[in-house]
Amino acid sequence: METIAFIGLGNMGGPMALNLLNAKLSVKVYDLVDSLAKPLADAGATVCQDLQSVVEDADVVITMLPAGEHVRAVYLGSSDRQGLLTHIKQGTLIIDSSTIDPESARLVGDAAQERGIYFADAPVSGGVAGAKAGTLTFIVGGSDESFHKAQQVLQHMGKNIFHAGPTGSGQMGKICNNLMLGILMTGTCEALNLGIDNGLDPKVLSNIMLQSSGRNWALELYNPCPGVMENAPASNRYQPGFMSKLMLKDLGLGLEAATKSQSSVPMGALARNLYALHNMQGNEELDFSSLFEFYQSKANK
Repeated sequence: METIAFIGLGNMGGPMALNLLNAKLSVKVYDLVDSLAKPLADAGATVCQDLQSVVEDADVVITMLPAGEHVRAVYLGSSDRQGLLTHIKQGTLIIDSSTIDPESARLVGDAAQERGIYFADAPVSGGVAGAKAGTLTFIVGGSDESFHKAQQVLQHMGKNIFHAGPTGSGQMGKICNNLMLGILMTGTCEALNLGIDNGLDPKVLSNIMLQSSGRNWALELYNPCPGVMENAPASNRYQPGFMSKLMLKDLGLGLEAATKSQSSVPMGALARNLYALHNMQGNEELDFSSLFEFYQSKANK
């Protein structure tokens, strides 16, 4: 049986690793926060105390980390620590499911290839609910061989697995998706608040738009207005979910990519600025649908 090393056990990584255990796979785990490993230990995972021991003898290494700087430090090292690529055996498959800049993915991928290690950047869409249910969408960048190897593992954590292109393409696909998501959420919050300010019931208005040309993912599955959709974060005090600070990070990645390719993204730039203002008001840890409250604030009218 293949041994899988999983690094990063937060809101997304923990449920993903648990699904691998539920598939009866051999899983070793590591996180800087010791308590995050306990539920996985209870489910049968081997908990490791450092990065080097978690990748020892692993056939597949999966990382779910906050940003490109963390991915680079883990695999390539830093001024005071060797990177994991020096400890991972030849022929191992690395799957990085973090959402990072494409250049960092290519940098790690090239270094892995030089050492005879397969690499796939495979960021996800579907949120915490998708991670728990094992229905995530994986957007994969890498060689054909890396993709086919990754498929065999990702199928235990996701429902849709796309090969976007060579290394870095998975990240670019995810960036485009989240740019659109940020734009859709800001527009949905704006339209709902306009209706509420003019006397419409948000449940009625949501249903009208769901059956009309304004229908979108946020209205259908993630309504930002409290009380409209029972299972949405909005009806649970905007508990994540997908934190506003992460949406801001992803929109920033979109603007960085647009600058490099000289692409025009005026709607994305506006969405990014709205989330920056929202986060400055102390909402970084709230779900990104909490932007609804930004529009409701009398100070912003």
